[in-house]
Amino acid sequence: MNEGRARRQGGRLGLRNARLVAGVTAPRTTPGHQTLDRADPGGFREARWLSGNSVQIGTIERDPRPSSLGGEFYMTRTDADVLIVHGGLPLQGEVRVRGAKNLVPKAMVAALLGQEPSRIRNVPDIRDVAIVKGLLQLHGVAVQPGEEPGELILDPQNVERANVADIDAHAGSSRIPILFCGPLLHRLGHAFIPDLGGCRIGDRPINFHLDALRQFGAVVEKRPEGLYLEAPQRLRGTKIQLPYPSVGATEQVLLTAVCAEGVTELRNAAVEPEIIDLICVLQKMGAIISVHTDRVIRITGVERLGGYDHRALPDRLEAASWACAALATGGDIYVRGAQQKDMMTFLNVYRTIGGAFQVDDSPEGGIRFWHPGGELKSIALETDVHPGFQTDWQQPLVVALTQAGGLSIVHETVYENRFGFTSALRQMGAVIQLYRECLGGTPCRFGQRNYLHSAAIYGPTKLQGAELVIPDLRGGFSYLIAALAAQGTSTVHGIDLIYRGYENFLDKLKGLGANFELP
Repeated sequence: MNEGRARRQGGRLGLRNARLVAGVTAPRTTPGHQTLDRADPGGFREARWLSGNSVQIGTIERDPRPSSLGGEFYMTRTDADVLIVHGGLPLQGEVRVRGAKNLVPKAMVAALLGQEPSRIRNVPDIRDVAIVKGLLQLHGVAVQPGEEPGELILDPQNVERANVADIDAHAGSSRIPILFCGPLLHRLGHAFIPDLGGCRIGDRPINFHLDALRQFGAVVEKRPEGLYLEAPQRLRGTKIQLPYPSVGATEQVLLTAVCAEGVTELRNAAVEPEIIDLICVLQKMGAIISVHTDRVIRITGVERLGGYDHRALPDRLEAASWACAALATGGDIYVRGAQQKDMMTFLNVYRTIGGAFQVDDSPEGGIRFWHPGGELKSIALETDVHPGFQTDWQQPLVVALTQAGGLSIVHETVYENRFGFTSALRQMGAVIQLYRECLGGTPCRFGQRNYLHSAAIYGPTKLQGAELVIPDLRGGFSYLIAALAAQGTSTVHGIDLIYRGYENFLDKLKGLGANFELP
């Protein structure tokens, strides 16, 4: 394992500038040792790196020597990032989903734009929220817990420039820092964004973001350590046509346009429920935003924004993950907090393949998902932007489809490399064939680009326990579902990554009767 790969693995884990020292290529039974120039200043964290087919697990220990982040950090091996799963039991019980991962961190960034404190409720305890909290605090935003659980108060009245090295260390592998650009340009006239990470499920280019920022009048300079942006004068409204309805680029335009001079017209915008909820947040702050037909959003810039008080919409992606877990394991899970209106496309597919659900519309209600018995049915579906079938629903559903009779076809049109996780499912006994052709009803942008973006799933097959290394957030939770549905024991490496988007997932699994242990 070379130093370049050590750095990439460190970046993926939120550990910037990892430097290889010794022992990383040793077998798992031999302790490894790795030095990190910078890491989370908040104390101890767990980490992992790969060495060929071997998985090295570690914790970070702080050196007492002082530095801007509290000293140099060292990594030594433990097994804290591994889960031993004994499958074959149905998951039964209740879980609660809180605010959406794809809304809450972005709403926290929006607080930077205000001249008054903001309050956000229903905040999940996930890694992405912690990253944004740390970045806001670096820039002078006071972040305090509110009176009720899951409530944060953000006071941006003392926004200031942050140290580049500190930003780099706190940002970790998250892609959310790119959304700080617009708010920081408005408040400070400049911004620094470190090299970005995130789940490795495709190219996920940021050129949509940068092109939009340049149209507003920002000056963008790319350097090895990241992006430096300046606004020589007040940003100006503009007309932007996105080549694809990117969620991240739409968020970027919204967060930048609300305080830009004049009117911004965004065409081919994303209109996911989380986007609409972010617009609600900005409107509460004093923004003027109108959503029109055909994916057109118009924003009239204002000179000043206040704060907001907002309860985040529940996480429909996590809710669907639990629904698929119920189906794959033959279980029965009540997902408190799940909302029907944001999951209608998923619910249609769920019912079509033989799953059952019951909606509870009471204020503290949710949706019950269960396997009603009998064999699940195969299906042909395509992922798409909202209101289509969401790409983040695809991976957990594929696990459930391994238990459906006949041939299922899934055509991925959002991310070109999202079927990489299926190799582990095949190792567990699933019969899945990947294709470069568009097997769905509509040709997509990946059809002529040699990507394996269509899957044929033959079922039902009995999954067997295996050794699994988590590749990304949704793929990781899908591996957990597969391990829980399988006969025998699975060893799942890299569960730390799941904390990016699933709150207290081990406690929830325990409450559902899952049989697992931490070595």
